[in-house]
Amino acid sequence: MFLHVERVSYIDDYRLRIGFSDGAVKDVDLAGELQGEIFEPLKEIDFFLKVSVNPDTRTIEWPNGADFAPEFLYETGVEIKKTA
Repeated sequence: MFLHVERVSYIDDYRLRIGFSDGAVKDVDLAGELQGEIFEPLKEIDFFLKVSVNPDTRTIEWPNGADFAPEFLYETGVEIKKTA
């Protein structure tokens, strides 16, 4: 089974609430993951807020092309709830 991101919402700071294709909902803190040139713009909260789900890749992405693999987000996230 492939894991995909279905929805994302901003919580605070660099934390996002992410809904996955298996029904899990997890809070993911990306504060320590914004390293490297592609992630530099995300350190500005106004830009970080522009996160969305790319319908083609089915993961979170920003306007500059920065993204994270769904599996990474799933593994590092703290589960809030899981639905059937």
